[in-house]
Amino acid sequence: MSGKAKSKSGDKYSILLPTYEERENLPIIIWLITETFRKTEYDYEVIIIDDNSPDGTQDVAVELQKLYGEDRIVLRPRPGKLGLGTAYIHGIKHATGNYIIIMDADMSHHPKEIPHMIKKQKEGNFDIVTGTRYRGNGGVWGWSLYRKLVSSGANYLADVSLGLGVSDLTGSFRLYKKPVLEKLISICESKGYVFQMEMIVRARQCNFSIGEVPITFVDRQYGVSKLGGSEIVQYAKGLLSFFFQV
Repeated sequence: MSGKAKSKSGDKYSILLPTYEERENLPIIIWLITETFRKTEYDYEVIIIDDNSPDGTQDVAVELQKLYGEDRIVLRPRPGKLGLGTAYIHGIKHATGNYIIIMDADMSHHPKEIPHMIKKQKEGNFDIVTGTRYRGNGGVWGWSLYRKLVSSGANYLADVSLGLGVSDLTGSFRLYKKPVLEKLISICESKGYVFQMEMIVRARQCNFSIGEVPITFVDRQYGVSKLGGSEIVQYAKGLLSFFFQV
């Protein structure tokens, strides 16, 4: 199934998929991505940045390359867990698209939303389009009421405190113009859970335009969630720090 379809618009979308122990999820998310783009006119590639997963995620990625072609599925592994920001840096180095899409590999983000994000970007020529769980028909599936209240409350507090005009600061399903993402990565200092929030803070400081598309976030079905108490503490500290910077 190799072979590149030429995009009528001339645009190409590089999808960065950082992975760690995603053996079960990877074949499904790749199939969903390929099916989504098959129905569009856009050219694309998926760059898998695996941090030396002990569960054989890289072996699965190699098999997917054989199935879909190495021009579509690009495997760029790293020697260990080195952080989300550096995973994006690593992926960008190998990206041939003029747009970058970041999303989770655990199927929390459904690729069916990608065409909506592309449409939104083109409508307003936005520098960034971010998926939001907290506007329009966006939402969360699979969380307890308590977790939903904590997440929505934290994002609302951050938006009001920082005045960024973005409803979902911690979301990690986004579309960037490639030079914009390169710029933001170069000036962001945070790691872990607060990283995505800092990306939006720096984007506003750089006067980059941001559009939002409602999405449904689905809690992971396979594997273990990587969010813990330490990440929540990081978020609170990050919010306080950014409050004095904006």
